[in-house]
Amino acid sequence: MLRFAAPYKWNIIISVIFNLLTAFLTLFSFAFIMPILEMLFGINTREYQFMEWGSESFKDVVINNAYYYISRMIMTDGASMTLLFLCGALCAMTLLKVLSSYTSEFFTIPMQNGITRDIRNAMYDRIVALPIGFFTNEKKGDIMARMSGDVGEVQVSVMSSIFSMVKYPILIIAYLASMIAISWQLTLFVFITLPIIGTLMGVVGRKLKQQNLRGQQRFGSILSNIEETIGGLRIIKAFNAEKQMERNFAAETLDLYKIHNAMGRRYALAHPMSEFLGTVAVAVILWFGGTLILSGNAPIVASEFIFFMVIFYSLINPAKELSKTSYTIQKGMAAMERIDMILDAKNPIQDPPHPKNLPTDTSKSSVRFRNVSFSYDGERDVLKHIDLDVNPGETVAIVGQSGSGKSTLVDLIPRFWDVERGEILVDDINVKDLRVKDLRSLMGNVNQEAILFNDTIFNNIAFGDKNATQEQVEAAARIANAHDFIMHTEEGYQTRIGDRGCRLSGGQRQRISIARAILKNPAILILDEATSALDTESERLVQDALEKLMKDRTTIVIAHRLSTIVNADRIYVLHDGKIAETGTHAELIEFGGIYHKLVEMQQV
Repeated sequence: MLRFAAPYKWNIIISVIFNLLTAFLTLFSFAFIMPILEMLFGINTREYQFMEWGSESFKDVVINNAYYYISRMIMTDGASMTLLFLCGALCAMTLLKVLSSYTSEFFTIPMQNGITRDIRNAMYDRIVALPIGFFTNEKKGDIMARMSGDVGEVQVSVMSSIFSMVKYPILIIAYLASMIAISWQLTLFVFITLPIIGTLMGVVGRKLKQQNLRGQQRFGSILSNIEETIGGLRIIKAFNAEKQMERNFAAETLDLYKIHNAMGRRYALAHPMSEFLGTVAVAVILWFGGTLILSGNAPIVASEFIFFMVIFYSLINPAKELSKTSYTIQKGMAAMERIDMILDAKNPIQDPPHPKNLPTDTSKSSVRFRNVSFSYDGERDVLKHIDLDVNPGETVAIVGQSGSGKSTLVDLIPRFWDVERGEILVDDINVKDLRVKDLRSLMGNVNQEAILFNDTIFNNIAFGDKNATQEQVEAAARIANAHDFIMHTEEGYQTRIGDRGCRLSGGQRQRISIARAILKNPAILILDEATSALDTESERLVQDALEKLMKDRTTIVIAHRLSTIVNADRIYVLHDGKIAETGTHAELIEFGGIYHKLVEMQQV
């Protein structure tokens, strides 16, 4: 946790200072009240004389002169008035003590909440930075569980314990130091008993951490189940699978129920166990010290032994709280391990040590594949020895059956994945030699599923361009054939479109997506089956918008509807990860190969 606590070092320092002051005032109030009671009730009948400063040790002079002034007050004002004065002084010291304790906590609260905020921000930044490949092996629900549940567990378990981690060790050290000053022999006996107690506590704490890790993993699985259920509700109902899904979910929640029961019972054991062991320790020390005093061979007198026992009993509560804190932290660190799986994940998509700069004129860019092969798992190649050229201003189409590698091929250009063998050149520069941000600034994407955000239409079109004006956004929308339907919405460009644009039709969502690409004005345009999910009327409007967007722009089109790519400058036919055919629409029809069969199938 130190990496997150470092920015708050002054909060920690101030808290430590006030905790030291709290410990001092606590001990002073104990030391203050014992001799007072002795004198008031006639236990201590010694006559005290004023001692000059420096005549004895500082401690002896302070104690003697305090007794001297108290005895004078009893003689002049009477025992009752002296007791009233001393009670007032005790209340004043207690007020100072609680104010000091509050101040120490006052400065730890911003640190607790600040660290939690920083962990969330670090996780979000990491999720945004990690490559798409990382999330193909992770469940979305589990990622969400780590962002919400695990960070919440860290906040509850670890952050809320920071005050205890700062306060109680200081109190324990201060109390132990005072006990050593009173009697090192008795304190040594205490040190022999405490490790036994600590060992028993540690066994419970380690089990708690293991169970909490299992609980967090199960919670992530439950969130994934919920996310899949909501997304697939139409299919669940269509196949009458409600009971099956309910049974699966109930089995997971039952497992979590059992884990939480075991954790709760073990956690509930912490307080009674620590209280019992603390009482046993007090009883043993009371017996040991009392036996010494009764034998007449004790190194301390009875009043000092009582003071020693008061301090030791005061030590029990911080020790108990610290033991509870250790349980709580064990739970939180299990959650932190899951958080670190994201924070420590390696990102293979990195900027080169010495990046090259793009040409000054990037209004039209070229893309070239040179003997590119790629595999997701390192075993089976999805793409094999791809050689492909897209010259500046050309429109090149990629076609082929599902699973032939079309989407994978275009994902390699902006480095969503990195090629393993061969190279990809943009403007004759290897994409790995460019800054990732520079490379992606050249490109605009329009996908089969229009990915929109739960925001206004304006912000979705201007996404990624914080300086976009209303005029520029409207101009992009007009080119995308979107302006008219936008103006018919409730609040025009300020209308919120719902989760993933659910308040818009498929064609409307796609035209918003095209308007976003138009506003970016990319040198390279990638269209991944941008019209395949639309009805005929929507397709006509979207296709018209795409033709305006593609004009005089380097474009790579993935298409299932082959009618949309008839005018492409060149068509590459992928089959089983290889380029099987290349040519124009007319050339490939005349060739009579795979492309010709695909066209015939669509005509039928």
